[in-house]
Amino acid sequence: MNRRSRAGDSADFDGSTAVAEAPLPEVVDQVALARLYGEPLFKLPTDLYIPPDALEVFLEAFEGPLDLLLYLIRRQNFNILDIPLADVTRQYLDYVEQIRRRNLELASEYLLMAAMLIEIKSRMLLPPKKTADGAEVADPRAELVRRLLEYEQMKLAAAQLDAMPVLGRDFLRAQVTIEQSIEARFPDVEAEDLREAWLSILKRAKLNQHHHITREQLSVREHMSLVLKRLQGQRFVEFNELFDATRGVGVLVVTFLAMLELSRENLLQLTQAEAFAPIYVRLAYAPS
Repeated sequence: MNRRSRAGDSADFDGSTAVAEAPLPEVVDQVALARLYGEPLFKLPTDLYIPPDALEVFLEAFEGPLDLLLYLIRRQNFNILDIPLADVTRQYLDYVEQIRRRNLELASEYLLMAAMLIEIKSRMLLPPKKTADGAEVADPRAELVRRLLEYEQMKLAAAQLDAMPVLGRDFLRAQVTIEQSIEARFPDVEAEDLREAWLSILKRAKLNQHHHITREQLSVREHMSLVLKRLQGQRFVEFNELFDATRGVGVLVVTFLAMLELSRENLLQLTQAEAFAPIYVRLAYAPS
């Protein structure tokens, strides 16, 4: 029994007959044409059948009827504004006939354009008729020309877009790894952090209330000096330690104002290791 095979396939036939007619030598210097069940084949079998349509080659591929019609016009340098419909229609129908023989479903779309070409040609053969107001009838090819020009414009635009460099196809994005500094960077202290710290101090101050009514003259400048003296020789001092809650709210307010004034004059530096961490105060200095 013979088995059919398409061109390019490895040999697909009855191996027993081939082996019987041409036994394989044990040691050969030739290059095997194919392998049959893992064994090398050095001679084509005489009963190998290749059907006529085993290999089909399409030299041109089109994306639709307009693409084919535009190709026929541009290939022969026809004026698209004055298309010779007889020649173009004849060539178009020849190509559609080849498609119809192999793929009727695909040919249906092309047949619709062929019917349009025949209709336009028949309208051109008829004597032109004027409209009721005496104006001449538009060229039957005008609508087809408009569609062809729009299609050609979109096709050229698509080709230009495709020619542009594309990430991942024509080039790759460069990536550079920057080694981060190992030195710890303290976050900046915001006004909201100072507010929260101040509210915490006020809450603690309310726990030490007394009923002595006194009048005390408090100076912001004096407390600025006290804060600077408190920070002398200290690397860091916690924000809360600069306030004496036992002296009342008035002293706390003046001390806080003194710290704000020193910070405004760049005499103090406030730091914080991380969000919601304790705030530390130190004397400001210019790094060498």
